[in-house]
Amino acid sequence: MNTYFGPLDKQYCVYYLILAMLFFAALIFTIFGEVIYAIKKYKEINFRTFSNGILLLFNIFVAYFVNRLLYTMCTKSLA
Repeated sequence: MNTYFGPLDKQYCVYYLILAMLFFAALIFTIFGEVIYAIKKYKEINFRTFSNGILLLFNIFVAYFVNRLLYTMCTKSLA
């Protein structure tokens, strides 16, 4: 049972690091995409479009922050 459900080594903390990097890249691409969309479609932006963009950025930022926090917790607890 310990083989399947026991604690993993410190090397598995890299999983959270990779996820944090992916979400950070997604955050940067989303920011650029939202800015470009706002510049090109300035006349068509309404409150719904603006709020959807803000919520998307917030969700990606939270995912990045949570994975970064989990990576830090993982590395510090197994040090």
